[in-house]
Amino acid sequence: MPPDVREWLPEGHLAWFVIDAVGEMNLDAFYASYRRDGRSRPAYDPAMMVAVLLYAYARGTRSSRQIERACEEDVAFRVLAAQQRPDHATIARFVERHQDAIAGLFGEVLCLCAKNGLASVGVIAVDGTKLAGNASRNANVDYEQLAREILDEAQAVDAAEDELYGDARGDELPEQLRTGEGRRAWLREAKRQLERQRAEEARPVRRNRGKRLKEAKRRLDEELWTEMRANRAYEHYRSGRMKDGRRFSRPPDPYTPPATPQGQINITDPDSHVVKGPRGRGFLQGYNAQAVANEHQIVIAAEVMTVAPDFGHLEPMLEAAQRELHAAGITDVPRVLLADAGYWHQQQMEHIVDRGVQVLIPPDAEAVAQKAREPGASIGRGITTIQFAAHSD
Repeated sequence: MPPDVREWLPEGHLAWFVIDAVGEMNLDAFYASYRRDGRSRPAYDPAMMVAVLLYAYARGTRSSRQIERACEEDVAFRVLAAQQRPDHATIARFVERHQDAIAGLFGEVLCLCAKNGLASVGVIAVDGTKLAGNASRNANVDYEQLAREILDEAQAVDAAEDELYGDARGDELPEQLRTGEGRRAWLREAKRQLERQRAEEARPVRRNRGKRLKEAKRRLDEELWTEMRANRAYEHYRSGRMKDGRRFSRPPDPYTPPATPQGQINITDPDSHVVKGPRGRGFLQGYNAQAVANEHQIVIAAEVMTVAPDFGHLEPMLEAAQRELHAAGITDVPRVLLADAGYWHQQQMEHIVDRGVQVLIPPDAEAVAQKAREPGASIGRGITTIQFAAHSD
């Protein structure tokens, strides 16, 4: 008898925990998208696919090809996959098809943690990290560069078509295709050539760069339109009266929009931005990922931002954590919120304190320097217990 790979996996291995956890999850959203009439080729069991993905992501493996290889070579993956070997295309399509359902698993995991007493929220902490996008900083272009590239591409297409078709339009039927007999013979020969070509050279479908260029141009145009609309609204507001009935001292200076949209956009990943990376890494093309965790290091909420600094994300992340807790049926509210100095935002911190949550953040150097000059002043209402007393030499 061949050996049972399950015997090779220790009882306390993470894979067994993932299998048991997936068994407790509600996976109806995955199963609902498959046919139930028995027709077509049967799909891999969604529960198995979810277990493989969760374990892979927990181990830091994101590549579908690496997951496919692990299902052949790694004992834990072979146990999770029940000795099946989904290829990388199947894994990638599963992730693409079930993006919303996979995102919903976050709440399922939080519910399981709550059942086991791991979702306590007496003390929670928020922090961020910069994630590199799948794009190069060299792919950032401004509007002028973008327009020039689109025009160059259009001219290159016209030149190539002129050389190929001459004065003709290019879509006229060839002479041999103008009769029924000629069309049938041509189609038979073309089919044979196509099949031979496909057999000799199999190439992946290339992503359309032209469509990415047009999408990048559309986004820059949209940003300029939004800026113009905001300025019109501001000018209209300044032409009226303030809340107390008084008129403004003078109308605002008229806004003159630029001839072309300002700024840059990445034509590989238009959603990504240039963000300041960890110390020693400089700037990178990517995102600012935010997470809230409790004392048991259970992630309660996670968001991905395109704004580089952590400043301004404190209150939104607390609200995101409370939404996730509410969705998981957890009624407890946080009592203490921890964060580093990058989250120092006086107004947001005071709002959080007014909601009954103590905020513990080391004050940034600028705030300390300013408050230290005020005798007996504190940094904020209930924000820290640090008092800054004036002293003299």
